[in-house]
Amino acid sequence: MKKEKKTHALLFLLLLRVTLGQSDYAPYFYDNGPSSTNGNMALFSVSEDTPVGMQIYILNGTDPEGDPVRYGLTFEKGAKEYFRVDPKLGNVTLIQELDREEQDEISVLVSITDGRNKVVETVRVFVMDTNDETPEFQNLPFIIDIPEDTAPGSSIYRVQAVDKDMGSGGSVSYYLQTSPFTKFTIDGHSGILRVKPGETLDYETTPTHFVTVVAKDGGGKYKGKHQVLTSTATITINVIDAQDMPPCFVGTPYFGYIYEVSVPGSEIFTVYAKDGDQGNPNPIHYSFVNGSDGVFDINSTSGCITLTTHPSLLKNELYEIKVQASELGPNNQLLDYDVTTVTVRVVDLNNHPPTFYGENGPQTMFEVTMYEHPPAGEILRGFKITVNDSDQGANAKFKLRLVGPSRVLRVVPQTVLNEAQVTIIVEDTSGIDYEKGATLTFKLLAVEIDTPERFSATADILINLLDTNDNIPKFTSEYYIARVPENSSGGSSVVSVTANDPDSGPWGEVKYTIYGSGSDLFAINLSSGLITTQPWTSLDAEFRSKYNFYVKAEDSEGKYSLAEVFITVLDMNDHSPEFDDKLMEKTMIIGTPVKIEAVDEDAESPNNVIEYSIMTADPDNAFDINANTGEIQLKPYIKSMEIVQNITRLKDCKWSLVIQARDRGSPSFSTTTVVNIDITEATPLKGHMAAFLMKSRDNPLKALGMVTVIITVMVGVTVIISTAMYMRNSKSNRIMPARRIIKRRPMNQEPWTFKMPVITFVSPADKFLTRDPEGDPQQGTSSPRSKPPPPVAPCLPPPPPSNTRSSERPRAVPTISGALASKGSKKAKSSRRKEGNISSALVSELKMRLEQKIHENNQGYY
Repeated sequence: MKKEKKTHALLFLLLLRVTLGQSDYAPYFYDNGPSSTNGNMALFSVSEDTPVGMQIYILNGTDPEGDPVRYGLTFEKGAKEYFRVDPKLGNVTLIQELDREEQDEISVLVSITDGRNKVVETVRVFVMDTNDETPEFQNLPFIIDIPEDTAPGSSIYRVQAVDKDMGSGGSVSYYLQTSPFTKFTIDGHSGILRVKPGETLDYETTPTHFVTVVAKDGGGKYKGKHQVLTSTATITINVIDAQDMPPCFVGTPYFGYIYEVSVPGSEIFTVYAKDGDQGNPNPIHYSFVNGSDGVFDINSTSGCITLTTHPSLLKNELYEIKVQASELGPNNQLLDYDVTTVTVRVVDLNNHPPTFYGENGPQTMFEVTMYEHPPAGEILRGFKITVNDSDQGANAKFKLRLVGPSRVLRVVPQTVLNEAQVTIIVEDTSGIDYEKGATLTFKLLAVEIDTPERFSATADILINLLDTNDNIPKFTSEYYIARVPENSSGGSSVVSVTANDPDSGPWGEVKYTIYGSGSDLFAINLSSGLITTQPWTSLDAEFRSKYNFYVKAEDSEGKYSLAEVFITVLDMNDHSPEFDDKLMEKTMIIGTPVKIEAVDEDAESPNNVIEYSIMTADPDNAFDINANTGEIQLKPYIKSMEIVQNITRLKDCKWSLVIQARDRGSPSFSTTTVVNIDITEATPLKGHMAAFLMKSRDNPLKALGMVTVIITVMVGVTVIISTAMYMRNSKSNRIMPARRIIKRRPMNQEPWTFKMPVITFVSPADKFLTRDPEGDPQQGTSSPRSKPPPPVAPCLPPPPPSNTRSSERPRAVPTISGALASKGSKKAKSSRRKEGNISSALVSELKMRLEQKIHENNQGYY
């Protein structure tokens, strides 16, 4: 049954396909022309600088039945595949770089199919040119040979370069890289290289020229930008020598010698001349002009001069022979010539050694005294030395040299024939140094050369040096560091500096001085360099702990050097801690600590580090103190005024403590103060102002600033209102005259004065306490070394006696008097340091006390 159903289904599908096939049409591409970017891609053009990965075209076609189509793109076998297509969308993408110069046309097989029918078309894609190729020179390398007599403006070579691009990018022009010495020019279009007009070539000066030629294309677009490409090449121009220079002898002057043992045919000397035109030289012919006297002969080709007779038959001891070097042309015609002189001396056998002579005859030691460091190149004129060899010719030829310290002196001449005056010249002035040695010794040697006997002579050269002031004092160190305890007695040693001057006598004596900021507190020994404090100096690390100045080492002629001195004053524990007062009044709110502070004027820790402790307390065991900060607070179990009143029977709840402040120096110093603490409990306040006052109770300056702001605002509002009213009344003419009532005072009224009570701040809480200006009983101090109080202005003189008559009405002069209590420099420093500390009293209670204190002080003025 199942087989039958399957057979029926297959037959149905076959029948359906046959039925449909009768009306099935093939899909086709749209042909939109070569300028379109969609269609069948026929005759499509793409630029060779198109980046890889870019979409360049869209294959576009349709199926008559409206069935979906798919696209394909292939290449011929073995061809490069430049494109890829999206089968569904037909987007064609570039997958390989294009190069028009390599392939300017691409054959592509594009296809479209609806799944049953497939259409394949072969299309051509053209690659468009861009300016991506540089000009290429042809026939490299460029090597040219030209005669040196080439006329200016003559063409000597044609340079050619090819650019594979098309259009303006393929056109090439030429130019030479600029050079101030170039003798050539090039035609920009043809590339013809010429000798620059007005320039000539010279083989003897410059046999070879190197010229850089640049080939430039006409420019064109590449990747959207205009660009011009260039190439360079070097042209090597070899100048061929022309016959324009005469011959010349080499190695003149010429000297020859005839010895007693010479025989006819012996070689006396060989002259040598060369053609001035080295690039193309002509042969040289040698001949005698005169002076040979028939006893010499010369080889016309080699220039060798020989003896033609026996030496005993020679009539002269010296001959001067004129020799001519002739330049011959191709037909042996004379082109040019040069003449030189050959001096020939007749010499005897080598039977005399060299000998040194002084002013009085032969001498083997020469001595001179001179100052050190003569300038290089100077001749030592104290020596008068002559050296002589009585032989003749080569037997009298010898060399001179000095043996001693290397390169200090040199001798002139170094080669001598027969006789010479010996000159000794300074070569290295640093080697002639008195400090290295007061005496220099050299050996002067004269040794024959080119003789079998090699006779020689020796003389001692002794140079005694005189010292000069050629050195400056030099310190053993660029800087010196010292540490000095403070309070050192005047004249104490600080540090010793040392400078050395290797010169002798007074020039080697060094004197020391110091200068610079802070040097006035110190003195230095002129001779030893020992730096001490001045007799009146007392160094204080608290005042200044670092000193830096310069020390100068100077010789007798003023030559000097400098070194730097760094002195650190070491702090000693010479100050004890100090409180502002021996008796302090504090108000403590339960739960809030109060703080006391002592100041130690020492400069460094641990000398100025303070520890606080409670010595005694009444009542006992009621307070704790922070040893580091000095904060005093109640024991944790004291949480209310009820507990306080249970501890003490006093109604005002004022407790006392003796607080000790001790530093950590060695030895350690301490001081004590009595602190009276009034215990109170925080009173709850209501409203915004109360909340602000509660927050500002530890910072009275903040509260004072707030009050100042409020007053300023009120004054500003008042001014604005007054101004508005004035303007309104002015407009309505309602300004009324104002009356001023002047009330005379009684005739016998006493003048009144108002004395401002003195306000001193011992602690933040005391900002609201007043003190009578007549005196301050609590001015004591426990410092082991009290410091003098700061300067106080002198009091004013008493007023002059009154001379007013009784009939005159006394005039009342209001006065305001006030005084500031001085507590010493240390307390002033402490007050500045403690400015802004937190007050622990309630503002309401302090205000009440302030009003009460002012009232009491003013009782005496009524």
